Parts: sequence; structure tokens; C-alpha cells
Amino acid sequence: MYENIITFIRSVFQSENEFIPLHAPHFGGNEKKYLIDTIDSTFVSSVGAYVNKFEEMMAEITGAKYAIATTNGTTALQLALIVAGVKPGDEVITQPVTFVATANAIAHCSAIPVFVDVDKDTMGMSATALKAFLEANAEMKNGAAYNKASGKRIAACVPMHTFGFPCRIDEIAAVCAEYNIALVEDAAESLGSSYKGKHTGTFGLLGTFSFNGNKTVTCGGGGAIVTNDEKLAAHAKHLSTTAKVPHPWEFVHDEVGYNYRMPNLNAAVACAQLEQLEEILDNKRALAAIYQEYFKEAQIQLITEIPQATANNWLNTIILNSREERDTFLKETNGSKVMTRPIWCLMNRLPMYSNCQCGPLGNAEWLEARAVNIPSSYRVIAKEKTNNEIGNAEYAK
Repeated sequence: MYENIITFIRSVFQSENEFIPLHAPHFGGNEKKYLIDTIDSTFVSSVGAYVNKFEEMMAEITGAKYAIATTNGTTALQLALIVAGVKPGDEVITQPVTFVATANAIAHCSAIPVFVDVDKDTMGMSATALKAFLEANAEMKNGAAYNKASGKRIAACVPMHTFGFPCRIDEIAAVCAEYNIALVEDAAESLGSSYKGKHTGTFGLLGTFSFNGNKTVTCGGGGAIVTNDEKLAAHAKHLSTTAKVPHPWEFVHDEVGYNYRMPNLNAAVACAQLEQLEEILDNKRALAAIYQEYFKEAQIQLITEIPQATANNWLNTIILNSREERDTFLKETNGSKVMTRPIWCLMNRLPMYSNCQCGPLGNAEWLEARAVNIPSSYRVIAKEKTNNEIGNAEYAK
């Protein structure tokens, strides 16, 4: 049924029979050079020149005043929520269409996720759904929003820029400001994406990014927090380094901290990757344009960026007509060694979050039944392929 699409994807990636991963890492710059430099320096853990350089580069790329390196995107989000003021027992509004790490980071703060719907065209949180939920369920007490049903404080809101496509984050920010709710952006998937001229992750109090092995740029495992607030940045960095009070030899810690600082080895790879960000984004924009032309002709919807948004095109996403069509497509493509995957199981369907409060989730449920990610890796033409890239593809399985 989907032989033509499979053949087309194989032609795009110049692969007749090999496994085509969903999103393999691409190492085309100074990764090995910087790693050797790090090893030779002996500073391989969380203190080192590349950690500092990585933070400087992230601040410059996003336009934020401060960046804090962390071990991964989940720890970045957890720390961001803590320094934003989320306390145990608080509620945090987020979306059900997301990777489980978003909800887990909330739970790691001993807070409670609350789920509101997404927009179909962005797959990210709907400002309309957020406002409707708050109008129906929130009341203001002493300048803070409280859930009328649970009596708990609604401390933060965490929208996620799904697959790198910016949501209507300015509208979400306006709603959060109206209810005095801290806005913390989960920009894990959207490095290089912007909305109305601002990089994702910089609309809220803090934003967080991931550098996992399958992201647009990667260092194997890594994360970052960005913010324009000097005190929040200092607190996040302090917590990420076990809350150790600076001293040449004494070990004094003044609050419960975390060992969440990115190692210098990872930062070395991250810096090399960030140097290639524009090239990688251009490559992925070209792929998205090829897909857009093909799927328009095939009369299959391909998710594209909304007006005034620039997406990094991390994972290209098509919308099929039904769950049955989706399942057939997944079976045929994966059976032909072309990796595709459905959108995540909605967070409110997972056993640990099944009792969380939800608004109406019609759009999320619609997307869950129809959305499929298709191969979106950096494309390397045949003559440039090396054993390294083939190995990366195998790793991405």
C-alpha cells in the first residue's frame, strides 16, 4: 500500500537496501579533535573549558543572557522548575503530547502534572485550551493561582515545542502572566527554532534543551537551561553542582543539590556540534522542502511551521487519515527497514499519570491516532558516506 513512499524515502537518502534510521547523529566537524584535547587536559568531568564554552555558545545562539549546562534535558527541566519556585505538592500544567521526560521532570519535583490540549497545527500546547482550563478551574489567592478542585497551587506551566515546531508561545506567555504562573519552556527538541524572531526557550522565565543522541545536535547525553534572570541562572548552576559553596578545599553544601553538571567530555562534542548548527539546519530545511513537495502531490498532510515561526525540522511528521492507516504505514515502513514511529502515547494514558487532572484533549487524541514521524536525519550524499556514518545509523536503531 505504501511502496511508493518507501521507495521515495530510500531515494531521498540514497539507500537501496540499508536500514534508514529515524534520526541518526551526524559528526562532521571538530568532535574528535575536541575530545582528544579534553582527554589530554585531564579535565574530563564537570569542570573544564568546554563546559564554559558550551554555555557561552548556547547563550549566543538562543539570545539568552545565561546558559547552564546539565547532564540531560530531563535534569535541565527539573532544575528549571525548582528554581522557578515549584514546590512539592504544587501543580504544573503541561501537554499530553510530549515525551515522558516532560511529565517525569514535574514528578521529580514532587509536583503534579495537569494536562491541557494542544493545537493540531503545531502539536504544542494550545493557548486557547490553557486559558479555558484556567478560567474554569483556577482562582487567585494572594497573587497566586490555585486549583479550585484540588486546592493546590498552580505553580508553573510547561509547554513543549513538539518535534521542533514552535507553538504559539507568546499567547501562552500572556495567559501565564495573567494568572501569575511561571512559564518554563520545554525546548528540548527545538534548538534552532524561533517564533516571531525569538528563539524558543526564551519566552518564559527559563527554557530547557536536550542534546540526546537523536537530537538535531548531540553530545550523547546533555542538556541546558537558558534564562535572562541572573539570580535564577546562578541558583540553577549552584544546584547542578551539588550546591557546593565555592572554596579552594573545603566541602560545604548549603542546600540539597544535584550532580547534574555536564561533563567536559560531553561538552567538547557539544561545542563541535554547535559550530555546525547552521549547516545542519540548512540540510534539514532542504529535506523538509523535498518532503513537502512530495507529500503535497501524494495528498498526505505534512506538518509545517505556522506563520512567523521557523522550525528546525527535527522530525518531519505526516498525518494519516485514521489509526488503521497509521498502523498499516508503521508496519510496512518498519518492515522494509525504513524507521518510522507514531507520536508518543498520551501522558494521561500512562499508568503513573492516569489520575492527573485533564482538560478536554480532543486534538491530542486526534493526533495520537494519526501522526507519524518519518526519517529526518542529516543527509550525506553517497560519495561522502563513511564507516562512521554507517555506524551511527546502526547505533540509531
